[in-house]
Amino acid sequence: MKFTLSWLKDHLETDATLDQICERLTAIGLEVEDVDDKAAYKPFVIAKVLSAEQHPEADRLKVLSVDAGPDVNGGKPLQIVCGAPNARAGLVGALARPGDYVPGLDVTLGVGKIRGVESHGMMCSEKELNMSDSHDGIIDLPEDAPIGTSFASYAGLDDPMIEINLTPNRPDCTSIYGIARDLAASGLGTLKVPAAPVLKLEGETTVGLTIDLDDEKLCPGFGLRLVRGVKNGPSPAWMQTRLKAIGLRPINALVDITNYMTFDQGRPMHVFDAAKVKGDLTVRRAKEGETVLALDTREYKLGPNNVVIADDNGVESIGGIMGGEHSGCDENTVDVLIESALWDPINIAKSGRTLGIITDARYRFERGVDPEYMVPGLDRTTQLVLDLCGGTPAKEKIVGYKGYQAKTVDFPFAEVKRLTGLEISADESREILTRLGFTVEGASERVGVKVPSWRPDVDGKADLVEEVMRIHGVDQIKPEPIEKLSAVNGRILTTLQIRTRTAKRALASRGMLEAVTWSFIPEDQAKLFGGGSAALKLANPIAADMSDMRPSLLPGLLTAAQRNADKGFGDVAIFEVSGTYETDAPEGQRRVAGGIRRGTASINGAGRMWSNATKGGGKPVDVYDAKADALAVIEACGLPMANVQIEQGGPVWYHPGRSGTIKMGPKVVLGYFGEFHPKTLGSLDVSGALCGFEIYLDAMPEPKKKATRTKPGLELSPFQAVKRDFAFVVGSEVEAGAIVKAATSADRKLITGVNVFDVFEGASLGEGRKSVAIEVLIQPVDKTLTDEDFEALTGKIVANVEKTTGGVLRA
Repeated sequence: MKFTLSWLKDHLETDATLDQICERLTAIGLEVEDVDDKAAYKPFVIAKVLSAEQHPEADRLKVLSVDAGPDVNGGKPLQIVCGAPNARAGLVGALARPGDYVPGLDVTLGVGKIRGVESHGMMCSEKELNMSDSHDGIIDLPEDAPIGTSFASYAGLDDPMIEINLTPNRPDCTSIYGIARDLAASGLGTLKVPAAPVLKLEGETTVGLTIDLDDEKLCPGFGLRLVRGVKNGPSPAWMQTRLKAIGLRPINALVDITNYMTFDQGRPMHVFDAAKVKGDLTVRRAKEGETVLALDTREYKLGPNNVVIADDNGVESIGGIMGGEHSGCDENTVDVLIESALWDPINIAKSGRTLGIITDARYRFERGVDPEYMVPGLDRTTQLVLDLCGGTPAKEKIVGYKGYQAKTVDFPFAEVKRLTGLEISADESREILTRLGFTVEGASERVGVKVPSWRPDVDGKADLVEEVMRIHGVDQIKPEPIEKLSAVNGRILTTLQIRTRTAKRALASRGMLEAVTWSFIPEDQAKLFGGGSAALKLANPIAADMSDMRPSLLPGLLTAAQRNADKGFGDVAIFEVSGTYETDAPEGQRRVAGGIRRGTASINGAGRMWSNATKGGGKPVDVYDAKADALAVIEACGLPMANVQIEQGGPVWYHPGRSGTIKMGPKVVLGYFGEFHPKTLGSLDVSGALCGFEIYLDAMPEPKKKATRTKPGLELSPFQAVKRDFAFVVGSEVEAGAIVKAATSADRKLITGVNVFDVFEGASLGEGRKSVAIEVLIQPVDKTLTDEDFEALTGKIVANVEKTTGGVLRA
């Protein structure tokens, strides 16, 4: 929201400086984003060329004698060398003297010599002063321009421009009058309340007006007035100057008046050329496929969700957003219809977004304009038309408006202390609210507060507390230190937050890149990964092919990997730690760490490297890469690996023989890993060697609380570790993990590791049999083990494996 200082002072009687006004605006919540105080124009003065002689050494240069008034150079003329084609004796223009900064040239002038002739300044063009792109000659002012006075003041360039960053909840400050009202309420001056216009009305508005809508909220009121005999032309210089200052292009007096009212009073208006309106006006929903050529010369296709103003010719205006070109006012307009209407903010926002139209009218209507100003705004606009264009006004037609019913908020003054900590008396709170235009009813500590029509954002007592607080002064809230934690290193994050961070770091350390994919996916992909239920369908998807909340991270990661492959990056390792959705209930959202590897992007190195040349360009990723990634996440999250079991197989989107399920106990599923089923890849239109995993971080139990936070000291055994190999013959259905677990549990104190290093199946073992060889790492703790100790431990290992799996030592 932009405005000039002089425009603000039209509504605010104040002696405050520009800096004080800007400081107060920010203090009351209207944050100042930019200030252009026009300081660059202050040095320039109006000067007259007394003579213009040919430069003795240059055909295109002239030596000017310039009178800049009695206060410059002791009243003596200045000598200036100038190359402008329009430089002549008698010309009055803008003078820059030595020491002045010229913004268009980005230089500070000094006394210089041009072809041997001294020059004490320069006569400036509009481009050199950043006023326009015109560089055809120096500025040529009227002969009666006052010599020696400020050029900025004469040209209206001494009016600072202020821009505030207006939040969406403050529709009352989309007008300069509203900003002045807020400043006056804060104590920075007095609000100038203009007298209501007194119009001499003649006759009736002959154009009929009806509202034909199935929902009266779409247009709660419509005012229309006919003004006969206007003379449309350029608007006056003062209005054009102000509109230009805030970035608007003056068009003609009638259009400029409506733009001026939009910013001055926050009341968007519209004018129709009455001669171009055929029949009566009707406010209705647009018909499917109807079109309108708007004032921006673009044609818009409309539908029933758009509210329009139409006549016998068809649509003449998109209600509350933009008028039509057909009924626009031009220099031939004689009779004009002035519109002042109310529109539903939600419908305006939806229509503007659907049609892709952004206008100053839409900006205000979708936030909410003052309903009580509909008729006064019509009168004030009529008065401006009469003042600038003449004419005779008719009696207005008002349709649909039922008046404003003020909201009353039950407000205990104690809420101010409770919500802000400020000690503000009830009397001061009452006074602040009254100055802001609220009506406070009651004399006790609990009152009823009526909300003024221009504040649709105030709905409850917290809103009133905010009003009191911002006017009293947010800077009055004393800073308080954060409440001390129970310990210096006290825990702040939740377990799930900590595990989310830890999982990301663990996967990143394994050479994977973090990706962020959409939380919603196509329905066929959702069904492919166990989703697609009606409860997880989006009511308003951003695209037709993003209709369902994702049941898994894998569809998004797989399609992202394929996009990379299509662009030549086939070896991809990416992960994501985010939410998936099983139901629409809060507990149905899971926190999952998922990742995929494609091509040769294994943890051991990949790609087209010389070291992989003998391997045909690198080993493709497989189920073991996915398993290692999944276990790395679990280990990083602090879950004891001894409690983790792996079972063969996984969900249907994984390859049945190359996938696994990670569990903790018989019931708790921690996640899945494996290579993907060819049908899954085909359905996603994804190709290549691919493996992946998903770990449910929220399925892991809370870590047990420790008696102390001190990390125990590192204990190293002074004895040599010993390795022993065993080969067991077991049934083909027996998993190697079961043998590892049985061997480990033989003596958890001495056995520190068990690894599978060979699996053999052959006719010599018999049908349905296999040999699994394991390496057992034995770490003595208290003493060096004797042969008898090793024999006893070996017997325990063999007995445990035999009991658990039915396996026997291979001969």
